[in-house]
Amino acid sequence: MPTLTGMSLTPFLASRAGEMDGLRLVRPALVPEIGLHLADDSVLLHARMQAQAGPIAAPFWASAWAGGQALARYILDHPQVVAGRRVLDVATGCGVVAIAAARAGAAAVVANDIDPYALVAAAMNAEANGVSLDLTGAELLDGDGDGAEVILVGDAFYTPGLAVRMQRFLRRVASDTHVVVGDPDRGHLPARWLRVLASYRVSDLGAAEDAQVTEVSVLGR
Repeated sequence: MPTLTGMSLTPFLASRAGEMDGLRLVRPALVPEIGLHLADDSVLLHARMQAQAGPIAAPFWASAWAGGQALARYILDHPQVVAGRRVLDVATGCGVVAIAAARAGAAAVVANDIDPYALVAAAMNAEANGVSLDLTGAELLDGDGDGAEVILVGDAFYTPGLAVRMQRFLRRVASDTHVVVGDPDRGHLPARWLRVLASYRVSDLGAAEDAQVTEVSVLGR
Protein backbone atom coordinates (compact mmCIF):
# COMPACT_ATOMS: atom_id res chain seq x y z
CA MET A 1 0.00 0.00 0.00
CA PRO A 2 1.20 3.55 -0.63
CA THR A 3 2.51 5.32 2.44
CA LEU A 4 2.03 8.85 3.69
CA THR A 5 5.37 10.35 4.64
CA GLY A 6 5.88 10.08 8.38
CA MET A 7 2.81 8.01 9.28
CA SER A 8 0.58 5.14 8.29
CA LEU A 9 -1.84 5.95 5.51
CA THR A 10 -4.53 3.52 6.69
CA PRO A 11 -6.39 5.79 9.17
CA PHE A 12 -5.94 8.72 6.79
CA LEU A 13 -7.70 6.78 4.05
CA ALA A 14 -10.40 5.41 6.30
CA SER A 15 -11.38 8.84 7.58
CA ARG A 16 -12.07 10.16 4.08
CA ALA A 17 -12.92 7.21 1.85
CA GLY A 18 -16.64 7.52 2.55
CA GLU A 19 -16.62 11.06 1.16
CA MET A 20 -15.26 9.86 -2.19
CA ASP A 21 -17.95 7.40 -3.27
CA GLY A 22 -18.83 9.37 -6.42
CA LEU A 23 -15.86 7.89 -8.28
CA ARG A 24 -15.57 4.97 -10.67
CA LEU A 25 -12.54 3.17 -12.07
CA VAL A 26 -11.90 4.25 -15.66
CA ARG A 27 -9.03 4.21 -18.15
CA PRO A 28 -8.03 7.66 -19.46
CA ALA A 29 -7.86 8.21 -23.21
CA LEU A 30 -4.12 8.88 -23.45
CA VAL A 31 -3.02 6.30 -20.88
CA PRO A 32 -5.41 3.35 -21.06
CA GLU A 33 -2.79 1.20 -19.32
CA ILE A 34 -3.60 3.01 -16.07
CA GLY A 35 -6.87 2.69 -14.17
CA LEU A 36 -8.01 5.73 -12.18
CA HIS A 37 -10.89 6.42 -9.82
CA LEU A 38 -12.45 9.49 -11.44
CA ALA A 39 -15.76 11.36 -11.25
CA ASP A 40 -18.29 11.45 -14.07
CA ASP A 41 -19.23 14.94 -12.86
CA SER A 42 -16.63 16.67 -10.67
CA VAL A 43 -18.99 19.59 -9.93
CA LEU A 44 -21.62 17.23 -8.54
CA LEU A 45 -18.95 15.35 -6.59
CA HIS A 46 -17.75 18.64 -5.09
CA ALA A 47 -21.27 19.49 -3.96
CA ARG A 48 -21.75 16.07 -2.39
CA MET A 49 -18.43 16.23 -0.56
CA GLN A 50 -19.15 19.71 0.77
CA ALA A 51 -22.49 18.48 2.06
CA GLN A 52 -20.64 15.78 4.01
CA ALA A 53 -17.42 17.52 5.01
CA GLY A 54 -18.08 21.26 4.79
CA PRO A 55 -16.18 23.73 2.57
CA ILE A 56 -13.33 22.05 0.68
CA ALA A 57 -11.27 22.86 -2.38
CA ALA A 58 -12.54 21.86 -5.80
CA PRO A 59 -11.70 18.18 -6.47
CA PHE A 60 -9.19 18.68 -9.26
CA TRP A 61 -7.97 15.16 -8.42
CA ALA A 62 -11.30 13.70 -9.60
CA SER A 63 -10.34 14.29 -13.24
CA ALA A 64 -7.30 13.29 -15.28
CA TRP A 65 -6.30 16.63 -16.78
CA ALA A 66 -4.74 16.87 -20.23
CA GLY A 67 -1.26 17.88 -19.07
CA GLY A 68 -1.09 15.01 -16.61
CA GLN A 69 -2.26 12.46 -19.16
CA ALA A 70 0.26 13.67 -21.73
CA LEU A 71 3.13 13.61 -19.26
CA ALA A 72 2.15 10.12 -18.09
CA ARG A 73 2.01 8.99 -21.74
CA TYR A 74 5.47 10.43 -22.36
CA ILE A 75 6.92 8.73 -19.29
CA LEU A 76 5.46 5.35 -20.23
CA ASP A 77 6.82 5.70 -23.76
CA HIS A 78 10.23 6.96 -22.57
CA PRO A 79 10.91 5.02 -19.36
CA GLN A 80 14.59 5.97 -19.44
CA VAL A 81 13.61 9.42 -18.18
CA VAL A 82 12.79 8.01 -14.74
CA ALA A 83 14.13 4.45 -14.63
CA GLY A 84 16.30 3.88 -11.57
CA ARG A 85 15.92 7.49 -10.42
CA ARG A 86 14.30 9.26 -7.47
CA VAL A 87 11.21 11.04 -8.78
CA LEU A 88 9.08 13.82 -7.32
CA ASP A 89 5.63 14.42 -8.83
CA VAL A 90 4.48 17.90 -7.77
CA ALA A 91 0.73 18.64 -7.60
CA THR A 92 0.01 14.99 -8.22
CA GLY A 93 -3.79 15.28 -8.24
CA CYS A 94 -5.20 11.87 -9.14
CA GLY A 95 -1.65 10.48 -9.25
CA VAL A 96 -1.55 9.52 -12.92
CA VAL A 97 1.96 10.91 -13.49
CA ALA A 98 3.38 9.35 -10.32
CA ILE A 99 1.84 5.99 -11.21
CA ALA A 100 3.34 6.17 -14.71
CA ALA A 101 6.76 6.90 -13.21
CA ALA A 102 6.48 3.95 -10.84
CA ARG A 103 5.44 1.67 -13.69
CA ALA A 104 8.34 2.95 -15.80
CA GLY A 105 10.85 1.75 -13.21
CA ALA A 106 11.62 4.76 -11.02
CA ALA A 107 13.66 3.84 -7.96
CA ALA A 108 11.23 5.75 -5.73
CA VAL A 109 8.32 8.09 -6.42
CA VAL A 110 7.13 10.83 -4.09
CA ALA A 111 3.65 12.12 -4.98
CA ASN A 112 3.04 15.57 -3.53
CA ASP A 113 -0.17 17.57 -3.21
CA ILE A 114 -1.33 20.09 -0.61
CA ASP A 115 -4.95 18.87 -0.96
CA PRO A 116 -5.36 15.93 1.44
CA TYR A 117 -8.14 14.47 -0.70
CA ALA A 118 -5.74 14.32 -3.64
CA LEU A 119 -3.46 12.15 -1.52
CA VAL A 120 -6.36 9.81 -0.82
CA ALA A 121 -7.18 9.64 -4.53
CA ALA A 122 -3.53 9.06 -5.48
CA ALA A 123 -3.28 6.29 -2.89
CA MET A 124 -6.45 4.59 -4.16
CA ASN A 125 -5.21 4.82 -7.72
CA ALA A 126 -1.72 3.57 -6.89
CA GLU A 127 -3.21 0.57 -5.15
CA ALA A 128 -5.51 -0.10 -8.11
CA ASN A 129 -2.44 -0.19 -10.36
CA GLY A 130 -0.25 -2.24 -8.04
CA VAL A 131 2.46 0.37 -7.55
CA SER A 132 4.06 1.94 -4.49
CA LEU A 133 4.16 5.70 -3.89
CA ASP A 134 5.36 7.85 -1.02
CA LEU A 135 2.74 10.55 -0.43
CA THR A 136 3.31 13.95 1.12
CA GLY A 137 1.10 16.96 1.67
CA ALA A 138 4.01 19.29 2.43
CA GLU A 139 4.34 22.66 0.72
CA LEU A 140 7.43 22.07 -1.43
CA LEU A 141 7.55 25.06 -3.78
CA ASP A 142 9.85 27.04 -1.50
CA GLY A 143 12.28 24.13 -1.21
CA ASP A 144 14.97 22.48 -3.29
CA GLY A 145 13.26 19.33 -4.54
CA ASP A 146 14.10 17.16 -1.53
CA GLY A 147 16.84 15.24 -3.34
CA ALA A 148 14.77 14.23 -6.36
CA GLU A 149 16.68 13.44 -9.54
CA VAL A 150 13.62 14.00 -11.73
CA ILE A 151 10.76 16.41 -11.03
CA LEU A 152 7.51 15.92 -12.92
CA VAL A 153 4.72 18.50 -13.14
CA GLY A 154 1.50 17.57 -14.91
CA ASP A 155 -0.84 20.49 -15.65
CA ALA A 156 -0.04 22.73 -12.68
CA PHE A 157 0.14 26.01 -14.60
CA TYR A 158 -3.59 26.71 -14.50
CA THR A 159 -3.63 30.04 -12.59
CA PRO A 160 -1.23 32.98 -12.85
CA GLY A 161 -0.23 32.90 -9.18
CA LEU A 162 0.50 29.19 -9.10
CA ALA A 163 2.34 29.43 -12.41
CA VAL A 164 4.69 32.07 -11.01
CA ARG A 165 5.47 30.03 -7.90
CA MET A 166 5.93 26.82 -9.89
CA GLN A 167 8.23 28.50 -12.39
CA ARG A 168 10.41 29.93 -9.61
CA PHE A 169 10.65 26.50 -7.99
CA LEU A 170 11.52 24.72 -11.23
CA ARG A 171 14.09 27.30 -12.27
CA ARG A 172 15.73 27.00 -8.86
CA VAL A 173 16.06 23.21 -9.01
CA ALA A 174 16.64 22.76 -12.76
CA SER A 175 20.44 23.04 -12.57
CA ASP A 176 20.62 19.84 -10.50
CA THR A 177 17.40 18.08 -11.47
CA HIS A 178 15.79 16.90 -14.68
CA VAL A 179 12.46 18.77 -15.03
CA VAL A 180 9.62 17.53 -17.24
CA VAL A 181 6.27 19.31 -17.55
CA GLY A 182 2.96 18.46 -19.21
CA ASP A 183 0.90 21.48 -20.31
CA PRO A 184 -2.01 22.13 -22.73
CA ASP A 185 -1.15 25.83 -23.03
CA ARG A 186 -3.56 27.32 -20.53
CA GLY A 187 -1.67 30.58 -21.03
CA HIS A 188 0.44 30.67 -17.88
CA LEU A 189 3.52 28.58 -18.70
CA PRO A 190 6.45 30.69 -19.95
CA ALA A 191 7.87 28.07 -22.29
CA ARG A 192 10.93 30.03 -23.40
CA TRP A 193 13.19 28.20 -20.96
CA LEU A 194 11.73 24.77 -21.70
CA ARG A 195 12.19 22.60 -24.78
CA VAL A 196 9.22 20.81 -26.33
CA LEU A 197 9.85 17.08 -26.10
CA ALA A 198 6.57 15.80 -27.51
CA SER A 199 3.13 17.01 -28.58
CA TYR A 200 -0.13 15.08 -28.64
CA ARG A 201 -3.29 15.81 -30.60
CA VAL A 202 -6.22 15.15 -28.29
CA SER A 203 -9.98 15.42 -28.01
CA ASP A 204 -12.59 14.65 -25.37
CA LEU A 205 -10.16 13.72 -22.58
CA GLY A 206 -12.92 13.77 -19.98
CA ALA A 207 -12.11 16.71 -17.70
CA ALA A 208 -14.45 19.68 -18.07
CA GLU A 209 -11.41 21.96 -17.98
CA ASP A 210 -10.13 20.27 -21.14
CA ALA A 211 -13.26 20.52 -23.30
CA GLN A 212 -11.56 22.91 -25.74
CA VAL A 213 -8.07 21.37 -25.62
CA THR A 214 -6.89 19.97 -28.96
CA GLU A 215 -3.14 19.72 -28.36
CA VAL A 216 -1.00 19.18 -25.29
CA SER A 217 2.78 19.33 -25.01
CA VAL A 218 5.45 17.79 -22.85
CA LEU A 219 8.34 20.12 -22.19
CA GLY A 220 11.62 19.57 -20.40
CA ARG A 221 14.95 20.93 -19.34
